Amino acid sequence: MPLVLYNTLSRRKEVFVPLNPEKVGMYVCGPTVYDRAHIGNARPVVVFDVLYRLLKRLYPAVTYVRNITDVDDKINAKAKDSGEPISAITEKTTKMFHEDIAALNALPPTIEPRATAHIAQMIALIEKLIEKGHAYEAEGHVLFSVPSMPEYGKLSGRSQDEMIAGARVEIAPYKRDAADFVLWKPSTPDLPGWDSPWGVGRPGWHIECSAMSKEYLGPTFDIHGGGQDLVFPHHENEIAQSCCANSAPFANYWLHNGWLMVEGEKMSKSLGNFFTVRELLDQAPGEAIRLAMLSTHYHQPFDWTADGLKQARQTMDRLYLALRSVAGIEVDDLAPESLPLDVLAALKDDLNTPLAIAHLHEMATNLNKATKDEERAKWKAALLATGHLLGVLQQDPETWFRWVPAGGSALSDDQVQSLVEQRLAARKAKDFAEADRIRKELTDNGVLLEDGAGGTTWRRS
Repeated sequence: MPLVLYNTLSRRKEVFVPLNPEKVGMYVCGPTVYDRAHIGNARPVVVFDVLYRLLKRLYPAVTYVRNITDVDDKINAKAKDSGEPISAITEKTTKMFHEDIAALNALPPTIEPRATAHIAQMIALIEKLIEKGHAYEAEGHVLFSVPSMPEYGKLSGRSQDEMIAGARVEIAPYKRDAADFVLWKPSTPDLPGWDSPWGVGRPGWHIECSAMSKEYLGPTFDIHGGGQDLVFPHHENEIAQSCCANSAPFANYWLHNGWLMVEGEKMSKSLGNFFTVRELLDQAPGEAIRLAMLSTHYHQPFDWTADGLKQARQTMDRLYLALRSVAGIEVDDLAPESLPLDVLAALKDDLNTPLAIAHLHEMATNLNKATKDEERAKWKAALLATGHLLGVLQQDPETWFRWVPAGGSALSDDQVQSLVEQRLAARKAKDFAEADRIRKELTDNGVLLEDGAGGTTWRRS
């Protein structure tokens, strides 16, 4: 079965045909580093990490570019409010972003360019747009002339009035057309600025991705990804800039993950339902958060709920319990034959992660029912191989079951083990009241015991 992806540009599923089968190129819009990443930021990171893992399995080489936006008015505002230097804010926030998404098992991209390191490329692109009649200078600004591109709006499918309203553009007197958007704007001494043919200034938001994608993937590349919120105006404007400057197609396939809601409502600080990745990582392991996000198809809207996270945690417990039962069986989960074909087929069908997760459940059931080591090895390898593609089951079961939430159990692992041994001694001495008391103490501290033929094992709930 070929890889099939839903292309926002054509509004249908298409067979993926790379420009160069030996080296696939993918660009995904990364974070604006002014604050902690929230769960809305995390969803595209997780979604496109799965696609990256799948592409790496299917093709000899993949170049995955995800940018860091470190020049932006939101960053400037944060610096003004906090009194911190802009460079300190962007360095600190970038570090926090890397820590948080690593906890979600997201692989690092091949290249992670920063906007501030590519100002020269942006200026060169803007100069080319002016030269070709697609941009103009006005009062220290450089603007893209939307009427100069008849195909503008093809990605979002919006009318001109809808685009103006959706972009929330400033109807400035220096604009030739209300829909024209900023490529370069002047900077006052208190703001970041770079020398340019139009004076000291800074780039508009959209131009950076056009410049950096060309720098690392060429004028035309395979896949461009991001959240649904970026279709307009950001990605629409990227297409306009890149196609007009380079006289070539831009990205062949456009993938967008759906909107994120929280408990059925739009995420908002005013509603008290705004969660950062860090806050969630204090409540649940990163793999549970990741599985919760993958439980809905990426193209669909995703409703983040406390119950959904709880169910994902329970699913991960079940999967790790199955793996714990065969801890002594060695397998080669990286062998191509370890991955079940139905899992590969699910992911090749436009990243159908809910179906792939359903197959994980089936594998765990088969593993738990298996009576021969050969069967157990087969299903263990299948579970782990699927986990590699989905970015879960990446740790030792004992490590998973030792995870403690922020402000959780006061008992250390050594204290738990000591109590388990004391309970075992009490049972041998037939002091069942003491054994029950110890079990209750452990349960009250979030530790569950499981007595089996091989002895007593424990895990944190």
